[in-house]
Amino acid sequence: MKIIIKILTAILIVSIFFGTFVFLYLKSKKKPVVYDTAQPFITDIILKTVASGSVTPRKEIDIKSKVSGIIETVNMEAGDLVKKGDLIAMVKIIPDMVSLNNAESRLRRAAINYNDAKKTYKRKHELFKKNIINESEFQRFQLNSDNALEELKAAEDNLMLIRDGVSKKYKNNANTSIRSTIDGMILDIPVKVGKSVIESNTFNNGTTIAVVADMSEMIFEGKVDESEVGKIKEGMDLVITVGAIEDETFHAILEYISPKGVEENGAIQFEIKASVELKANTFLRAGYSANADIVLDKREKVMAISESLLQFEKENIFVEVEKAPQIYEKRKVETGLSDSINIEILSGISQNDKVKVWNRILK
Repeated sequence: MKIIIKILTAILIVSIFFGTFVFLYLKSKKKPVVYDTAQPFITDIILKTVASGSVTPRKEIDIKSKVSGIIETVNMEAGDLVKKGDLIAMVKIIPDMVSLNNAESRLRRAAINYNDAKKTYKRKHELFKKNIINESEFQRFQLNSDNALEELKAAEDNLMLIRDGVSKKYKNNANTSIRSTIDGMILDIPVKVGKSVIESNTFNNGTTIAVVADMSEMIFEGKVDESEVGKIKEGMDLVITVGAIEDETFHAILEYISPKGVEENGAIQFEIKASVELKANTFLRAGYSANADIVLDKREKVMAISESLLQFEKENIFVEVEKAPQIYEKRKVETGLSDSINIEILSGISQNDKVKVWNRILK
């Protein structure tokens, strides 16, 4: 019985030892590495840089008051279309009391002088008809009467101008009438009835009554980093993407690159402007934020591969082409334009070749 137990124990020990050896051997044995492959394809390669900015009207005008006073009426609102000369608002003048008193006093003096000159003229006219005075003497009194009349009219106009902001002679061109200076659309009217306004002159900009813009001609205004500005030039094509308008782009032509950069957040930025081609069924609002893809170079319908498939050895660029299942050979390739995702292949492989995806292993 003891012999049987010893034999079974020996068999068990040998089995455990052999099983452990087989397990460790199988575990240490490496599985064969299997790589995926990818074939070249035909595509368009577009090299571009991106500029951030906004879409604005090319012609945007601030309409300001030529007189100080209070807004009396507002005839338009934002979004209204206007023609040049259309009335937007009226300003009521609050006259300076000293100037008003002086104007009224001048008018009274002018009226007195005119009445006196008129009476004198009538008396002298009767004497002239009776040949009591000669013609030259009569003409002197006639001239005095005419001058007094002109002074009276000037005093009346001066009073009306100070009190109402308009004279009889130029009533149709009154400074109190705020009119559009261009054809376009009203973008904003930042004043309301009763608001005080300041005239525009050499010493201050004055109060803006309305902002009018020609919405038929829009431009993209953006900024380009100094590392990219050397790659662009006037006349280049831009593809404008507006954040507020989904699934739609606009074509634009680069027409201005600022000769001077401005520092923003530690980086030098250069201003650019591009004319935007509008679409009949899409309305671009002033101030829309937008991004512009500036096309630096382009290749259409060329053979390409993913740039990640390239391998480098010193100054050589190569890929590995499958000759048999999971058997590869190095193939030197000549590359062209890249968009940082795909790269143009000029020579070295054909469209039917299977290229090793060396950085991705199949499980």
